[in-house]
Amino acid sequence: MNHKPCPCQSHKSYAECCQPFHQHTATPLTAEQLMRSRYSAYTLINIDYIVETTLPSQQKHLDKPAMQQWAESTKWCGLEVIAHNPKFAKNRATVEFKAYFETEQGMAEHHELSLFVYKEGKWFFVDPNV
Repeated sequence: MNHKPCPCQSHKSYAECCQPFHQHTATPLTAEQLMRSRYSAYTLINIDYIVETTLPSQQKHLDKPAMQQWAESTKWCGLEVIAHNPKFAKNRATVEFKAYFETEQGMAEHHELSLFVYKEGKWFFVDPNV
């Protein structure tokens, strides 16, 4: 997996891109890097990383078994980053993206404008469902 292309489609290898974040040897420097690493974590069924990179006050409200089931049952097909606004507000950034996946009815997409907050030297995803 180390030399294979990164699932986030950054045109880098997994070892050069998201793996250091997943192994906690590096920290995403931008909200876009965090979003890409979270997408890769879903494709690799690394739910602990998804939880760890969600805003700490929201983590206890996440349904890890449901997240695990969704990641395992989804055939991920690609990621398209549409826009990254690193200065949305003080200590906040947004990333608009489309994540593509296959369903029984064919190809589908999840289109989202995500909010991220920079807190204690790290970027975190703000889950609008919590």
